[in-house]
Amino acid sequence: MRGTAYTLILLSLAATCAAQRGFNPGTETATWARLEGGGYVNENTVRTARETASHSITLPHWTNPVEFPADVFTFTRIIFWSDPNKVVEPGIGGGGRGGGIGRGWTIDYPDADLNLSHRLQQLTSMKVDPDARVMKLTNPELARFPLIYMEHIERMTLRRDEVDVLRRYLLSGGTLLVNDFWGEMAWRNLESEIRRVLPCLNWTELTLDHPIFRSVFPIKGPMSSLRVPSMQRWNWNYDPSDPFSNPTDRFRGEGYETMHIRALHDERGRILVLAIHNSDVSDGWEREGEYEEYFKVFSEARAYPLGINLIFYLMTH
Repeated sequence: MRGTAYTLILLSLAATCAAQRGFNPGTETATWARLEGGGYVNENTVRTARETASHSITLPHWTNPVEFPADVFTFTRIIFWSDPNKVVEPGIGGGGRGGGIGRGWTIDYPDADLNLSHRLQQLTSMKVDPDARVMKLTNPELARFPLIYMEHIERMTLRRDEVDVLRRYLLSGGTLLVNDFWGEMAWRNLESEIRRVLPCLNWTELTLDHPIFRSVFPIKGPMSSLRVPSMQRWNWNYDPSDPFSNPTDRFRGEGYETMHIRALHDERGRILVLAIHNSDVSDGWEREGEYEEYFKVFSEARAYPLGINLIFYLMTH
């Protein structure tokens, strides 16, 4: 009896360690990603954000007319591989080599996806899928969704087939939105990975006179007034009226102090990739119901107007 109990303990420990590495010991082909709020999600079988347990608030639900089930916008998050051997800045996902949450794609998921979907449905004329989607780039259904989303790309490494698929997707009319990555090293990783996809295009810094900032809500800036801190790193002494006051209370990598919105355009001027650097806009979506002050200063005034403007513009241009 004693030997049996000891064996069960060892098996339990082995299963826990395997899950932390991202593998299900009972299924060789299943890959399990750790969620920000605890628990795991199977990257090979998950289809919608709705089927993943929320870790923030009770999420809204709604329905659309059944006559046109495909005539909706669907927020689509991309599952990607984060290489644990890539070096990142101290303050980013644990810093150094390895450490931190190994699969950046799960950050702010599923709450950010579903809350933003609800606000798009509520505040615009768009009909929006209440469940959102989550998929790998190699999913055969990818082409059905004109906008895809990634965040925390500090260690993202695209596989060869993903590079080819993403290139075809973007050149065929799709758009990639990237958000919530901090510091110069994270930017260099995104720049390097996207160069593999679109080697001949150069990034353009968007300024506040771009029509994207007026597509639904008038956003006046300055750019520093659009920054959103991760709620866990929120500077409680932040003064929104002071342009030199930092909403983030700690170091997030060299060059983290300045927010950038950059784009890659095709020869006709259409945006193929849009990147929000040094701002956690998705935390404003995810955490909207946790603190009233955070909601007023960051979710209501910054994260939702910017997110809605970006998506509305990208889907109409």
